[in-house]
Amino acid sequence: MNTFMQRKEDIKREWFVIDATDIPLGRLASKVAMVLSGKNKVTYTPHVDCGDNVIVINASKVELTGNKLDDKMYYNHSGYPGGLRVRNARTMRDKYPTEMIERAVKGMLPKGRLGRQMLDKLFVYSSNEHKHEAQKPKEMMVN
Repeated sequence: MNTFMQRKEDIKREWFVIDATDIPLGRLASKVAMVLSGKNKVTYTPHVDCGDNVIVINASKVELTGNKLDDKMYYNHSGYPGGLRVRNARTMRDKYPTEMIERAVKGMLPKGRLGRQMLDKLFVYSSNEHKHEAQKPKEMMVN
């Protein structure tokens, strides 16, 4: 009996759309990361990018439980002395909702070249509209 290994040429990619309204950020990010990496498929192969494309809409309506809106901090550093910028989750959700979801998903993907390839298949929009209607995305529920 041989172990099945997915080839890059044989991958069939689908498009999924997820509505982030009132879904906790971590639950949403783990579901999106699983679909991007292809772990929801029977043909999953760890060293091949066999995941699907994911569109996340309504990113500005994502939910954070507890006191995370005020306590959770996001850090950026420019590389220069005194270049640290700190923002809390409420500011991120109000001004940069797409970046908030992208950071959460990026942390759950593999590091390196393969993880960057997977992250390229993520499309996050803060409103209800997206520009991928031609791909006929399927609705995916996060439970």
